[in-house]
Amino acid sequence: MGFDPDTFDYILQSFEVEWETTAIPRSEVGQGATPRPNARSLDAAGALGLALHYLNSTMKETTLCQIFAVIPTTVSRYLDFSLTILEQTLQKLPEGRIQYPQYEDVELFETLTMRVQERHPMLTNIFGSLDGLKVPIGASSDPEIENQNYNGWLHNHFVSNVFLFSSEGIIIAASLNCPGSWHDSRVATPIYEKLRSCTPLDFSVAADTAFPRGPQSIQNRIRAPLKAGQRLPDDPVEREAALKYSRQLTSYRQTAEWGMRTIQGSFSRLKLPLDANDAAKRAKILEVVTRLHNVRTARVGRNQITTTYHTTWREDQQHRELWDGFEGMLFGEIQRRDRVARFHVIAVEDT
Repeated sequence: MGFDPDTFDYILQSFEVEWETTAIPRSEVGQGATPRPNARSLDAAGALGLALHYLNSTMKETTLCQIFAVIPTTVSRYLDFSLTILEQTLQKLPEGRIQYPQYEDVELFETLTMRVQERHPMLTNIFGSLDGLKVPIGASSDPEIENQNYNGWLHNHFVSNVFLFSSEGIIIAASLNCPGSWHDSRVATPIYEKLRSCTPLDFSVAADTAFPRGPQSIQNRIRAPLKAGQRLPDDPVEREAALKYSRQLTSYRQTAEWGMRTIQGSFSRLKLPLDANDAAKRAKILEVVTRLHNVRTARVGRNQITTTYHTTWREDQQHRELWDGFEGMLFGEIQRRDRVARFHVIAVEDT
């Protein structure tokens, strides 16, 4: 399920309280009904396991019936209820927060930027990376919903999401469940506002070339690599510096791709089309997945961004030399035979 036993038990402590004090919603029972946890087919641990199995796999509900020994109607009802309880639980856990640093917390911004600068010396004051994620949904019989979520570029139906990952691998801002027809730059509008109003001067994030098309007020808060055809300085020294900066920025921006892969790989439910007509359930699943990602990163630690930009292997000179030379030792022969690098961004003279 993507979590070790200690983390499962940690979530279960808060989940169990909500599970035993909240009545399962049913049409024939009022909202003030007394919960009866002892009469349920699953206890709190079973309900949490059901929700995590559902999110971390692509299995059908009939398979969940076999695993948890309950009938289909019970699985459907318990699954909706468990996801609601899990959402409420994660909102209360410190590790489950989706929290952007405060404007006054300059020390935290500096700590995040130092992680980046230790690996990419030219990237000063960059504390995170930004990218979008398209999650597939089914087709809808409602023409308005159909038009909102159809993406002409990808020729399919999606909901659009944008995530901002810190250099520690934590999601510190997210815009979820937006229409699939929207461009990532429009989806990221709430994150633009945080960059504008909650970010100290000179601090910025890395993104691809789509995002700097946002408002003029936040263009200096987003750094993007060079594009093909972009004019470079005439001075050879300045030109080489611009190309080196772009290469380091491209390397760090890859962390956003790692983050997306972590979300999609850990929560395979997002690979299947979600219900196009139930926006509330989609929003619930996306929020739960986002918060579970943060809990998993903080407590389990299996996150490529964290392991790459952590300082454990660079605490002294001996470890630093081993870390810096590891790539050449492992991939030296591959690099010598590389025939792809020539297609990277290079400088050419004007004709």
